[in-house]
Amino acid sequence: MSFNDIFKSSFLENVTAVSVTDMLLTIVLAFCIGLFIFFVYKKTYQGVMFSASFGVTLIALTMITSQVILAVTSNVVLSLGMVGALSIVRFRTAIKEPLDIAFLFWSIAVGIILAAGMIPLAVIGSVIIGLILLIFVNKKSSRNPYIVVLSCENHAAEQAAMQFLQAQTEHCVVKSKSAQAGLVELNTEVRLKGDNTDFVNEISAMPGIHSAMLVSYNGDYMA
Repeated sequence: MSFNDIFKSSFLENVTAVSVTDMLLTIVLAFCIGLFIFFVYKKTYQGVMFSASFGVTLIALTMITSQVILAVTSNVVLSLGMVGALSIVRFRTAIKEPLDIAFLFWSIAVGIILAAGMIPLAVIGSVIIGLILLIFVNKKSSRNPYIVVLSCENHAAEQAAMQFLQAQTEHCVVKSKSAQAGLVELNTEVRLKGDNTDFVNEISAMPGIHSAMLVSYNGDYMA
């Protein structure tokens, strides 16, 4: 077997292994669904600072995964080499939001499903997942926990503020307390009865209260 025979049997056959129609259809669908994933990510993002680059990464990841799987499904030998090549890749980017992991897996899964030719599953499944995320992630509840930070002058002012706070909220628990000469600071977790937060203004106007601050709390950060 000459060198030309080896070249023809390995390279030229792989050129036509995947048709141009399949390539274009897979790439276009991957881009469209990746764009939909980016839209859902943007609408459901609840972090501190929105990262547009991560949204673009979701689109690129969907398209790249579909091309890789399309190449793997067309050549068994290439699939073995691809497994070995990807096994040495290490990703060290920190994922700050737990929901971001779901979007990454969603993009990868869509790319795999599209390259496998299961177009209805990729389209219908993505629409259902997107609607569920839009409904449940953006659902607001007045029972979300809040932190009330109080700065009191003395013990009497502290007691009066706590009694008023317990009367205005459904749930009130002291999380931390610090005291020094002429100053008592309280961090209290509360759950509101509704959307009205005017009670903070009333507490700050009480005798012996230096300041009162209300912040939302999700367990990771305050905003």
